[in-house]
Amino acid sequence: MKAPFAALLAGLVGVWSSVSAWAEPAQGSFVARQHCEAFQSIRKQTNPDDLKVQPGQRYEVVEVNKREYDWLRIRVPGSDTPLRWVSADCGSAEGLAFNTGKAATEAGSNGDVCSLPDQHDGYVLAATWQPGFCEHARYKGTKPECEGLDAGELQISHLTLHGLWPNRQSCGKSYGHCAGPEMKLSADTLSYVRPWMPNFRYGTSFGRYQWNKHGICQTQMDDDAYFRRAVDLVRQLDQSAAGQYIVANIGGAISKRAFYERVEKDFGSRDAQNNFLLICSAKYLQEVRVSLPRELKPADSLVGVVDGQFAERRARDRSECSADRILIEAGGR
Repeated sequence: MKAPFAALLAGLVGVWSSVSAWAEPAQGSFVARQHCEAFQSIRKQTNPDDLKVQPGQRYEVVEVNKREYDWLRIRVPGSDTPLRWVSADCGSAEGLAFNTGKAATEAGSNGDVCSLPDQHDGYVLAATWQPGFCEHARYKGTKPECEGLDAGELQISHLTLHGLWPNRQSCGKSYGHCAGPEMKLSADTLSYVRPWMPNFRYGTSFGRYQWNKHGICQTQMDDDAYFRRAVDLVRQLDQSAAGQYIVANIGGAISKRAFYERVEKDFGSRDAQNNFLLICSAKYLQEVRVSLPRELKPADSLVGVVDGQFAERRARDRSECSADRILIEAGGR
């Protein structure tokens, strides 16, 4: 009788601890796309029984991490400790509703607000330091721009465009893949984008992926306008004091503290630092991400685009550069 009693007790403990101060109760389902670990604790990353979610299987959602909305707490049937945390990147959330003390915020007419267009409350501009990504990040498949860098046939000395992502805070990293038109960029737009999105030198597969996952979740801009606006924004970031600080130290290192001091000086507010996130692979800069408001105002600089709409202080991202000294890869031969 000890084993069934232990299982029952463990299940009850899971129920008693199901509402955390830093988590938000939720209902809905999560469909896994791949094998991912299911942790008992996000912070400690504990998984004593090596439990993993199974691709294609649907799980009940119990909570979401309310700071970043990048982790979901799900119920895994058949486990002695069924309430587990899984990364939102591992699959897709469907039919989410949040209990906020008022009526639950329903997830839209089709049951999934995270895949409905124009439900975003802001944007994220993702700008890559391409040599750092190519040399030090793990990526699946082939990247012709990385091969070009390695061969010395491609030289990159500025931030490049990864993507411009409509973002809905309650969906975390799962807002995307909305219904919309196919990407059909004009020849002029392709020429406009190519210097700032190196993959466009070899084809449009990566751009098409960005459009299908992110671009069609907003309807204010068609595909030409969307990519041109994204290029303008990454160029403004590159030409900012913070961006030029990176460029001036190619092959060397920057100080994270000094980077954020330049952001503060540019925007005239310490709160502006909350809009910026430096992503590293090991000690090397891989990407700069900038939170932008829902209304992308026409402006000659990011200061005019953001116009004082600073993000709230966020929880630390697992990929965030942790050390003050950040290496800036030169790349190539």
